[in-house]
Amino acid sequence: MDILLDPNIWIAFFMLAALEIVLGIDNIIFISILVGRLPQEKRDLARRLGLGFAMVSRIALLFSLAWVMTLTTPLFSIVGQEISGRDLILLGGGLFLLYKASHEIFLEVEAHQPKEVSAGADSVKTGANVFWGTIVQIGIVDIVFSLDSVITAVGMVDNIGVMVAAVIASVAVMMFAAKPIGEFVDRHPSIKVLALAFLTMVGTLLVAEAFDVHVPKAYVYTAMLFSLGVEALNIRARTKRLALKTNA
Repeated sequence: MDILLDPNIWIAFFMLAALEIVLGIDNIIFISILVGRLPQEKRDLARRLGLGFAMVSRIALLFSLAWVMTLTTPLFSIVGQEISGRDLILLGGGLFLLYKASHEIFLEVEAHQPKEVSAGADSVKTGANVFWGTIVQIGIVDIVFSLDSVITAVGMVDNIGVMVAAVIASVAVMMFAAKPIGEFVDRHPSIKVLALAFLTMVGTLLVAEAFDVHVPKAYVYTAMLFSLGVEALNIRARTKRLALKTNA
């Protein structure tokens, strides 16, 4: 009980929870874009499963801190560059994110309509495959984002209970935010392409981190906020022009 009366514990909790939420923005965007390709009735379930997996993976990594810390130990060297287990995970995750975001941009820009699936058992089977394929993709990126998030948490707080509580609180906030963000992105194709471009930047950052080239995420978030601000003005301008045409 005394631990709950310690102001330092509460400060650490709120700081870490806020950091987890900020670090989870790219995760929410990725989940929202993947879920947007599922039927409407399955999107909420996919969001909950995706964010639930993110919470479980982060807590599991927190309870295996000794193993997580060994991931920073160099395994081998390439041209004088030491490569650790963490670097390999970041490299694989970054390349996967670059491929997935680029593929989604291609689909969005080309605007090809998906082929109709034949009715009956084949349709149900294909729908199930797409659903679980989406969950698997979310899970892969969750692990990559969780690894970076957990290593950051270890550097900030040394109390496992505070870490777990902060992760649970941040995922709870993200669950509330994921649906409106996803619906907004789905309604505005230009925002969706912008979000995918953001994910390509995050993938590039992960690849750079794997080779010990550290680029502060604040730079990426600032660029993204600026781009979103410009796009918000464009959306407002388009809405006004449409209203004027309607009233004319």
